[in-house]
Amino acid sequence: MPVDIECPRRVFTADEFERMDTAGVFGPEERLELIDGEIVEMSPVGPGHGASIACLTKRFILGLGDRAVVWIQSSAVVALRSVPQPDLALLRPRSYRRSNPRPDDILLVVEVADSSLRYDRIRKARLYAVAGIPEYWVVGVQREWVEVYRTPEDEGYRDVKRVPSSDTIAPLSFPDLIIPVADIFA
Repeated sequence: MPVDIECPRRVFTADEFERMDTAGVFGPEERLELIDGEIVEMSPVGPGHGASIACLTKRFILGLGDRAVVWIQSSAVVALRSVPQPDLALLRPRSYRRSNPRPDDILLVVEVADSSLRYDRIRKARLYAVAGIPEYWVVGVQREWVEVYRTPEDEGYRDVKRVPSSDTIAPLSFPDLIIPVADIFA
């Protein structure tokens, strides 16, 4: 009679993942991130996804100048076993040349969701809330809206609001940077 046995999985720490990356274990074309100790292949970037990142990047750079670092599709260490690569993040101004940003550096994380919508709204939202990231946006490419998550608690955010393309949005840390949601999808 066969017996079902759960094989132990090897989970990695953020430090191990970064060392593997530095050592060239992963190919340059691979889009990977570490989520809760698991190496996860990221969804491909389609045209709507890429265009939304470009539009937001432009708005953030022009609107913020030196008040924040605009971190574009690069790693951030948010937990012992998590090194996501958010599409965009706004960071406290300092040099990140020697180490990736940590939770205290991160003011806002933005994930642009096309095929990854469910993943970004559930797993990534939980990850960022647990890390204490004060604000998280999920940009819904297909339906042209932005979900704003604020006030992290335990394993989620207390305040969640969907902003339609007919409205405006501003980062909590920079309320003067008012962005028409429709411009994200231009």
